[in-house]
Amino acid sequence: MGKYLIMIYDNEAAWAAADPSVDEANHLRHGEFARANQAALRGGARLGESNTATSVRPDGNGGFAVTDGTFAETKEVLGGYYIIEAADLDEALTIAKQVPAPMGGIEVRPIID
Repeated sequence: MGKYLIMIYDNEAAWAAADPSVDEANHLRHGEFARANQAALRGGARLGESNTATSVRPDGNGGFAVTDGTFAETKEVLGGYYIIEAADLDEALTIAKQVPAPMGGIEVRPIID
């Protein structure tokens, strides 16, 4: 068994333009996903919007540059994640395909212990 990170990417502009009922329905679908996959789930959370992010990078002089916002300008931003335990990548992908992501996509990566 290995652990995998399922990253949920969202289009924040699409969410902002959507009716609030779309967000409510998506929240319910995530609850259904969590209940259906509770044996594999090890954690997860919905993240704040990208405008609440703070980026930290080395400044090249032994210090750090701290800036508001994400590292890159992009349409899709990391909106949430799940940590799962699965026998292999195939099982992790089977679980990941069930994650609601109506306005973005999913990325799966193994967690290195």
